[in-house]
Amino acid sequence: MSGNTYKVNKGKEHKTSLFSLIGSKLKIDSLFEDGLPAKYLPHTLFFTIIGIVYIGNNHWAEKTIRKIDKMQVEVEELRADYTSLKADYMFASKQSEVARKVNKVGLKESNTPPNKIIVEESEY
Repeated sequence: MSGNTYKVNKGKEHKTSLFSLIGSKLKIDSLFEDGLPAKYLPHTLFFTIIGIVYIGNNHWAEKTIRKIDKMQVEVEELRADYTSLKADYMFASKQSEVARKVNKVGLKESNTPPNKIIVEESEY
């Protein structure tokens, strides 16, 4: 058995990553040779805060849209319940239905029309 040996890749070129290409083209390393440049710090903080506010606003808007969608579904269900209950009430309050239900108790519908009482002004 032979020992472990290191293989040398001959003929293969060294691959560079996307970030190393961007870094070499923009020459960002020259900005940080003397440390962090303080003159860019306020602008960086401002844009960072604006970005955080933007992201937070987006999350808040999405949450509000989900609440609105949930409420619309609930309103549609309540509207359907209201419509069916209203139809049941209208059916139950018809004269024929009231007469049928009252007949069980022993009351009967009058077949004679009501009498009109006329009061003269002198009696009033």
